[in-house]
Amino acid sequence: MKTIHVAAGRPYDIQIGGGLLGELPALLPGICGERRPRLALITDDRVDALSDGARRPVPDLQAALVAAGYPVCKFVFPNGEASKTLGTVREVYGFLSENSVTRTDLILAVGGGVVGDLAGFAAATWLRGVSFVQVPTTLLAMVDSSVGGKTGVDIPEGKNLVGAFWQPSLVVCDTDMLSFLPAGTFADGMAEVIKYGAILDEALFSLLESGAPGDRLREIIARCVDLKRQVVEEDERDQGLRQILNFGHTFGHAIEKESAFSVTHGQGVAIGMALMARACERAGLTPAGTADRIARCCALHGLPTETDYPLDILCAHAMGDKKRTGDRITLVTLERLGKAALHPVAAAELPGFMKGGARL
Repeated sequence: MKTIHVAAGRPYDIQIGGGLLGELPALLPGICGERRPRLALITDDRVDALSDGARRPVPDLQAALVAAGYPVCKFVFPNGEASKTLGTVREVYGFLSENSVTRTDLILAVGGGVVGDLAGFAAATWLRGVSFVQVPTTLLAMVDSSVGGKTGVDIPEGKNLVGAFWQPSLVVCDTDMLSFLPAGTFADGMAEVIKYGAILDEALFSLLESGAPGDRLREIIARCVDLKRQVVEEDERDQGLRQILNFGHTFGHAIEKESAFSVTHGQGVAIGMALMARACERAGLTPAGTADRIARCCALHGLPTETDYPLDILCAHAMGDKKRTGDRITLVTLERLGKAALHPVAAAELPGFMKGGARL
């Protein structure tokens, strides 16, 4: 088991290894002591089905926690981005109230990025803050969304526009869960892994260019988590450096929204990275050939790099992004592979830059 400590405003550990889901009851005393608080387990129906039925391909976490002396209540909602809404959060609040969950209790977010974001936001806002544990079950959640304390939900106007910073008390990444992921879901996570290489670690990017992670997957996950740890510790509230983690995301989110989320987050990010790299090359900000390397790497890992959506429409969506300040938005560009930069752009200049007719 690999342990990475995050020295945030509320410090916590991230545990990475195989079989950790079954060890969760033994890990909780590290944050709860000898207490046995009520555990509000929040998950989606896809993850819940993995521990329900005759085969039980993963441990029955609820049964294991109860056997360890923890009172457990469980809330299950439909899998997918369509559930990441204030309406679902309202249902969670009702569930927490019905089960008398107090500030001394603990919320467990068991699932992918949607589960972690939604349960984390509920934890941040229920009774003005209840501790929670992230148990990510997808590659994307392990390397990105479970780390750093960003929580939130979508509204019709845009993705993740309602949220809060609320650091978890513990993150437990059971890499055995990745064997149950559909290929497309695993590829979504690889988009975030590629992003880390592109903005912070050229050696990692070069490794990804060589093919599937194979037996180096845990090492790669740990590297991505450690890279994000470094950024979060320097800029926990997303006021500066942390914004580089949004490489590919501004237009990725725009593509997701325009597609009514038929394009997944990882697919959107992959396309967004390619679009931005091409624009940066045309503007002379990035060495020639960088965009092609990103596109080939994404394709190697089952990700798209093109979209038919018009840039004008995507730019309009992008100006609704949470990184907008007044009439300007901060773009994440590449000086080279492994080194990102931040560039504020006026709304009027964004379409021209993306189409190659303007320079930053």
